[in-house]
Amino acid sequence: MRFRWFVVLGLVIAGVLFATALRDRAPNRTEYCVADVGDVRAQVDLEQGRWATLMAAIAQRRGLPPRATTIAIATAFQESKLHNLTYGDRDSLGLFQQRPSQGWGTADQVRDPQHAIGAFYDALVKVKGYETMQITDAAQRVQRSATPGAYAQHEDYARALASALRGYSPAKFTCQINPTKIGSTSIVVKDVRAAFGNIDVTTSGIGAAFPLTGRAADVKARGWAIAHYLVGNASHLGISTISFGDRQWDASESDNGWRPRTPTDHDIVRVSTN
Repeated sequence: MRFRWFVVLGLVIAGVLFATALRDRAPNRTEYCVADVGDVRAQVDLEQGRWATLMAAIAQRRGLPPRATTIAIATAFQESKLHNLTYGDRDSLGLFQQRPSQGWGTADQVRDPQHAIGAFYDALVKVKGYETMQITDAAQRVQRSATPGAYAQHEDYARALASALRGYSPAKFTCQINPTKIGSTSIVVKDVRAAFGNIDVTTSGIGAAFPLTGRAADVKARGWAIAHYLVGNASHLGISTISFGDRQWDASESDNGWRPRTPTDHDIVRVSTN
């Protein structure tokens, strides 16, 4: 009995020491994501950053212009504050407060960000001239809101986020996180492909590489779109490092954002989870 008591006590002490070591080693940062583009600093929480990156990725996968991403982000800011809500007015749910009773899908579907974003874009592309009309007008054509002018207040944030997340403002989107998990390369690859489509990838035990081909300007934009997406999803995917071109982001030093590095290539996005 005494031996068993010592074993239990030893395990308790070991657990306390381990937890203390983790606590002391773990950073204590305020977690957020931010796009600094021009004079606009669009700061969002980690969930908002995650869904904004997904809106940008799905628009790119569909071949939609960056303006479509801006409209989607501005709309979601107004409808849900860019959160995947489980509640809303009447039967409204999800990022865009889509109503199952209005044909947007089942309750489960409109709470699935992939479905909700896809359904929004399906409706948006049916709006003739959305590419050039006022963002708030395009959003209203899709949403048919009781407050049609409300979308305009989110345009600056949405433009900044869309510019960065579509890759046209390189290294301008970053997230500050407290890394708490070790991810899986296979899960990261699956997530990226679910967002961007079946893009090329090579993997190793600790990471993946996404090689890009085409014109230099297109490679640069697509590369930064993928790199920014990875940063926006680094916390929940357990990503440790991301690099593209002459920049690198490290979860352990995420408060420093994208830091300069000496590139060995300019057409490969690299990510690791170790």
